[in-house]
Amino acid sequence: RRKMSKINSDALDAAIEEIKKYSEEKKRNFLETVELQISLKNYDPAKDKRFSGAIELPSCPRKTFAICVIGNEKHLGEAKEIGVDFKSVDEVKKMKKNKKMVKKLAKKYDAFLASSTLIKKLPRMMGPGLSKAGKFPTGLSNSENMQTKINELKSTIKFALKSKKTMCMGVPVGQVNMSTEDLHVNVVMSVNKLVSLLKKNWQNVKRLYLKSTMGPSHRIYGF
Repeated sequence: RRKMSKINSDALDAAIEEIKKYSEEKKRNFLETVELQISLKNYDPAKDKRFSGAIELPSCPRKTFAICVIGNEKHLGEAKEIGVDFKSVDEVKKMKKNKKMVKKLAKKYDAFLASSTLIKKLPRMMGPGLSKAGKFPTGLSNSENMQTKINELKSTIKFALKSKKTMCMGVPVGQVNMSTEDLHVNVVMSVNKLVSLLKKNWQNVKRLYLKSTMGPSHRIYGF
């Protein structure tokens, strides 16, 4: 799990230790997220094929993660039981003519779950708003456990460039209260996944940084 070709393992641990130490010294009244910041090279976001991918990390990288379930009767009942926000088909249908409402919905939640039976009908029901925001729902079948699926979503990070003009992106890889070992594994897995998505692999990676929400950034690759 700690295998990594281009990043020095000791340097990575040193960066993680620094981030944790800084967060201890400058206590915030919220739990800081540790983010992996990526800068690419030899890549033209306007011309080259867009890449995207996701990976579920072994240690959940987020504390707060708002999910909304768009569901059939069974799933709405389950969502209510576990205290997750939900929308019925009727509520969603009302949004079709109202782009602002869909935009607002997309902004309010980090991710969406939808009953598998509904998922193909959603664009027709509510328009393309959720897709445009990069938050098209993940399907949930009747046999799947909703809480397990939510935990999976919470632990999954996505790689994609936000626009055709940028060569940079950031993904959450943990929180400052996690152990160095857990953060190390999350970073290694995230970087390996990213590199596997890029056409020229490591030759597309210019620099990699790690930083906490309020702390300085630490370069871990691309000196």
